[in-house]
Amino acid sequence: MHLRSLHYRCLIAAILSIAAIPPSYAQLQVIDDGKRTVNLTQPAKRIISLAPHVTELIFAAGAGHLLIGVSEYSDYPEAAKHITSVGNIFALDLERLLALKPDLVIIWGTGNAKQLTKKLRENKVTVFESEPHNFDDIASSIERIAKLSGTESVGVANAKQFRDRLQNLTSTYRLKDKEKPISVFHQMVQSPLMTINQEHFISKMIDLCGGRNVFAELKDISSTISVEALLAANPELIFSSGKDNTKLRKNWEDFPNLQAVKKHNLYSIQGDWLHRAGPRVLDATEQLCKNIAETRKKTQRN
Repeated sequence: MHLRSLHYRCLIAAILSIAAIPPSYAQLQVIDDGKRTVNLTQPAKRIISLAPHVTELIFAAGAGHLLIGVSEYSDYPEAAKHITSVGNIFALDLERLLALKPDLVIIWGTGNAKQLTKKLRENKVTVFESEPHNFDDIASSIERIAKLSGTESVGVANAKQFRDRLQNLTSTYRLKDKEKPISVFHQMVQSPLMTINQEHFISKMIDLCGGRNVFAELKDISSTISVEALLAANPELIFSSGKDNTKLRKNWEDFPNLQAVKKHNLYSIQGDWLHRAGPRVLDATEQLCKNIAETRKKTQRN
């Protein structure tokens, strides 16, 4: 009887000890943007970011203090400038990176980075591929990174703040009854002239703001187009990345019959807001929405 009682007590103690393990430690598992399962046995303590937008996401997740290395151009927030650079993702010293002994590497999961991702996994490094394609992917990325980092309270709060601001922008700038979308051209590159189709993140910004991407139906996500094609599309608004409109105006001053040129609807948006899939895309979106709203007012007055 005594042995049975002792066995029973040991069994209960074992069950209670398992139950006492915090849930976030017991199951640290997320799906990354490459649709792969990422597992950690405990929260990451040594994280490397291999893209500027990833660095911003990590800080938003509350895990900036866990970064031991970042890629070139990781310059936001200010604290990111003081973290060791591991170089350019496309010419990275793998041995140097492995010597830092990261327990989590978050990489931009596209293009040439695929080969580096493969090498990292071959060296038993846990990799999270980050490639947000829309607004919700950004909020979700903040939450997933926070889960892997053990900083969920901060990450969940910041993801909610992002979603709330997105909802406010949507409510403020979506098309009202009988309003028509403003035709928009995004100048991705001036020479050769390049733009984006409807699959690109920036096209989703245009849609949210009540605009219409005049090259939405292009086959490739980014494509070279002719000036003749742009003249035929005749957009009401043209925008590019930059600090001010001076260069953009100079680019198009020889085409005074373009609607956007004629009505002075040429705008520039800060490049790292526009091209980094991190929390600051909402700064770019808000600026674009204001530009489109201003163009609409001009149209209504005419």
